[in-house]
Amino acid sequence: MAVPWCRRIAASLLTVLTVLTLLTVSGCGGGGLPRPPATSRPASAPDPGAGDSVEGDIDAAVTTTNTYWSTHWNEFFTGTYRPPRVLGAYDGAAADAPSCGGTPLPDDNAVYCPGGDYVAWDMDLMRAGHRRGDAWVYLVIAHEWGHAVQNRLDAGLVDLARELQADCLAGAVLFGAARDNTLTFEDGDTNELGDALSALADATPWTNTSDHGNASQRVSAFSRGAESGVKGCLPNAVR
Repeated sequence: MAVPWCRRIAASLLTVLTVLTLLTVSGCGGGGLPRPPATSRPASAPDPGAGDSVEGDIDAAVTTTNTYWSTHWNEFFTGTYRPPRVLGAYDGAAADAPSCGGTPLPDDNAVYCPGGDYVAWDMDLMRAGHRRGDAWVYLVIAHEWGHAVQNRLDAGLVDLARELQADCLAGAVLFGAARDNTLTFEDGDTNELGDALSALADATPWTNTSDHGNASQRVSAFSRGAESGVKGCLPNAVR
């Protein structure tokens, strides 16, 4: 079964984004995102604003996320880090859309497929989000990578609120990459992250393990990872 980035049931992504009010981080009810670390970026480092195209930002986001986990894995977990396979872009509206566990990947969505151990994203989702801000694709990819990480952990390290834990891990990765000087935040990137978390939040409070949580919960989970790192995303009993 695929782990979707957001639940799309009746309305299309573009319709939902059209009617949503643009939310800044300060309006999310859960407090603003922390300030990113002040770093000096080496010339070779990916930058959320460096790619002029959505494809360029996707490639940079994959590199940034994988580099963070390969560098820091053994600080938190035992064993050898194995990245998920990057299936990458797909068209969920196409008749030949790839499948996960025999079910076609969802339209206008992004997923981690446990059975195939891969991450993938519908390009309609990425293009629509990229128009709102290039930080969008970094968040989506870091979130889905977080599900791949969960799939590699002992059950006791996986929070019941799996989706919120994936948001937390995304915050740990993106802010951790900034501390590593492998990613630079531009002015407005934190607002873009808050906007993405809010736009793709559930309409009701988190009540189910498949729910992503409301805007306040998503921003709060992401902020916890940004401030406390990977350890802050683990269940209380093992922190």
